[in-house]
Amino acid sequence: QVRLQESGPGLVKPSQTLSLTCTVPGGSITTNYYAWSWIRQPPGKGLEWMGIIGYDGRTYYSPSLKSRTSISRDTSKNQFSLQLTSVTPEDTAVYYCARDARWYTGPYEYDYWGKGTLVTVSS
Repeated sequence: QVRLQESGPGLVKPSQTLSLTCTVPGGSITTNYYAWSWIRQPPGKGLEWMGIIGYDGRTYYSPSLKSRTSISRDTSKNQFSLQLTSVTPEDTAVYYCARDARWYTGPYEYDYWGKGTLVTVSS
């Protein structure tokens, strides 16, 4: 069983930066050939893929969010993080981190997920 745990503030003000961290206890985010994604679900809407960071540190982002999104990692802590800048109330969502077991072979397969964390953007 691979566990993932999202953490970070649950309330962010408009125009500020949303920052979340995903921790993989006892695991390794550098193991070939997995990749690690951020996915969100606004209230009443479907899942939206945001971006991914591979075991090798390569990143890729959703075109609709690329200008505002950054994913990074701390391999010593087995953590990867999400930063979403200039947030608006439209960014209110449950944010998930997930492992993609087939990023390098395709198509994607999110085999393990965190429980998700609600982030509300409000003044």
